[in-house]
Amino acid sequence: QPSKIVCVGLNYVQHAQELKMPLPQEPILFLKPPSAILPPGGEIIYPPSSRQMDYEGELAVVIGKRCRDVPADEVDKYILGYTCFNDVTARDLQKKDGQWTRAKSFDTFAPFGPGIVRIDPSKANIMTRVNGSTVQNSNTSDLIFSVPQLVQFISAVMTLESGDVIATGTPAGVGPLQRGDSVEVEIEGIGILRN
Repeated sequence: QPSKIVCVGLNYVQHAQELKMPLPQEPILFLKPPSAILPPGGEIIYPPSSRQMDYEGELAVVIGKRCRDVPADEVDKYILGYTCFNDVTARDLQKKDGQWTRAKSFDTFAPFGPGIVRIDPSKANIMTRVNGSTVQNSNTSDLIFSVPQLVQFISAVMTLESGDVIATGTPAGVGPLQRGDSVEVEIEGIGILRN
């Protein structure tokens, strides 16, 4: 049970390009509540207030011990490992609200798993499939802000507790989910998160 889930918006070069947005100068942060957590195999609930629910496959960092103001070159000693994450988003509500809290925070909107693994986060293939068809296919080498940069930046804002999760952003190819769909996020060296 993480105390918080810290998410990063617009953190892949190609994703920023597909949205025709300039690359951010600093990481864009938002939070998901722990009540949004969903284990592998769990069912994502389509909220009745939304008409467009999107998948966003992401690499997630799991913090291993409490930290604050961590220099980038010391980040690794505070990381337990990495896992797959799906930043499920009610896209229509995100556009309607003009900020992201409601659209990102519904129960079941933070699936992650299947395990916590030590990998090199700078060059891992990341892929999302919907009903077996590949919809996102990228590599973490396309990240705008690396894992060490993110942990340094976030830990300068807030204390990170053991078990906290940082979702590092989604690559290009974001799109909608329909009721009954199966969605998989696969990251090289970690495994497959299926919901």
